[in-house]
Amino acid sequence: MSEIKPSNSKAIVSLILGVLSLLIPFIGIILGILGLIFASKSKKEINLTGESGKGLVTAGKVCSIIGIILNVIVILIFVVFFGFVVTTDITTYSM
Repeated sequence: MSEIKPSNSKAIVSLILGVLSLLIPFIGIILGILGLIFASKSKKEINLTGESGKGLVTAGKVCSIIGIILNVIVILIFVVFFGFVVTTDITTYSM
């Protein structure tokens, strides 16, 4: 019989941070970066100890990367939009 190996806890944290980076705007960049850090550390630990959780690491990495990209796009949209609103003269549209 094969024994069940426990999942690496940093891999679980990486997945949680990756999912949160998708759901929380602006702070998601920080969470995504932390998710990538935990994913790389957990991958090294998994290779050394033989724990399970490689799928969790991969999912955490993918979610973190997508979360970072989406948050950067959202921030750029806000900067462009508010830059447009601030530079637009309201007297231009008056009758």
